[in-house]
Amino acid sequence: ANSTIIHALRTAVRRRLTTMASGAASAVHAEGVYPRPHYAVSPAVTAVAPSKTVAIFSLTSDMKSRGEQVNAALCVGQPDFPPPQAVIDATAEAAHKGLTSYTSLTGTLELRRAICDYLARKKGTAYTEDEVMVACGGKQAIYEAMVALCTAGDEVVIPAPYYTSYPDIVGLAGATPVILETQAADDYMPRIDKLAAVLTPRTRMLIICNPANPTGATIPRKLLEDMAALLRRPEFAHVLVLSDEIYERITYDVPHVAFAALEGMRDRTLTINGFSKAYAMTGYRLGYLAAPAPIVKAAAKLQGQITSCASSIAQHAGVAALQTPDEVIDAHVAELRAKRDLALSLLRQIPGVVCPCPEGAFYLLPDVSAYFGKLTPAGSAVRSAEDLCMHLLHEYKVALVPGEAFGAPSTLRLSYAATREEIQDAITKFSACCASLQ
Repeated sequence: ANSTIIHALRTAVRRRLTTMASGAASAVHAEGVYPRPHYAVSPAVTAVAPSKTVAIFSLTSDMKSRGEQVNAALCVGQPDFPPPQAVIDATAEAAHKGLTSYTSLTGTLELRRAICDYLARKKGTAYTEDEVMVACGGKQAIYEAMVALCTAGDEVVIPAPYYTSYPDIVGLAGATPVILETQAADDYMPRIDKLAAVLTPRTRMLIICNPANPTGATIPRKLLEDMAALLRRPEFAHVLVLSDEIYERITYDVPHVAFAALEGMRDRTLTINGFSKAYAMTGYRLGYLAAPAPIVKAAAKLQGQITSCASSIAQHAGVAALQTPDEVIDAHVAELRAKRDLALSLLRQIPGVVCPCPEGAFYLLPDVSAYFGKLTPAGSAVRSAEDLCMHLLHEYKVALVPGEAFGAPSTLRLSYAATREEIQDAITKFSACCASLQ
């Protein structure tokens, strides 16, 4: 009898559980509700700071989509002139000739030889083809070099103001960024005594951007030689230099000097360059690393697991770009100089705004901290450069980039690679914005 009762109970329980499970499954499928996956983001990516530049671009795009007229020409870091005609012709030629396949991982032999020839002629630095790696833009070359050479416990010295990506790339490589502050009063040049003070046995690399984004500062030969002399000291013999020279063709009264050309620096320097700035090929995504062969080999190994080769069509166009006559580039630089002078003169008419005269690139980085703590006509406090830029964007329809993005929170960045009319309009409205603050 007991066994019969137990069997009956077990049967009833099984039926109940089956019914419950069936009902739950039916409810899930009927309502389309499924267990939510767990999207855990890695700590390394979580630590990457959101881009303020992207945020400004997004706001500007949203405003334009609503039909608002926004002057965003001065917040974009790209030339306002087209690529040389030879580059356009080579782009079409590559497509028509069927140069549309994968190339060597480190770039076509033709382009690497052209880069070696260019660096020897223009910079006085000798490289072989196996010491050059072509990448999908200079930023990729920086990332791959950093990841290939740095690890946890390493330190990388970055002069501030800095290009926005440097600290995050260093962090993604597992190393620690060490910020070396520079001052507007020194034209944003690094001081040798302060550089020596931040170099330690843990320093793996020093980053130099010359000419610099966002300041336009171009380091003169004497200061570069002093930096090289410091690094030649025995206690700093372990320090490598990543020299970002993407703006090297855009200089005014201070000639550009390649860091690798300095005494004893060739085999310690990772030169980054590309085609986006001098040749206005930003959308081609083409850059390169020139460095000792073991470094190039390590960076290329990483590239092989990310993008493989750069675009074959872009590489063919890059060969044509390196053959561009000097007078074509010189004409663009002369026009940029005139626009720099216009923008600088307008900025310096605004009370409280302080801005050094840049000798390269196409940026100005004025200090606007005199307006911090003031109130807008609506009564909102301007506590930072970001607050000032947001007020300027929403009330005056002008987009500039706050200096917080570049490690210079008292400043904002503007690009004068725009039309004269756009420059005049933007800075005139910025002046009115500043005058309205109480």
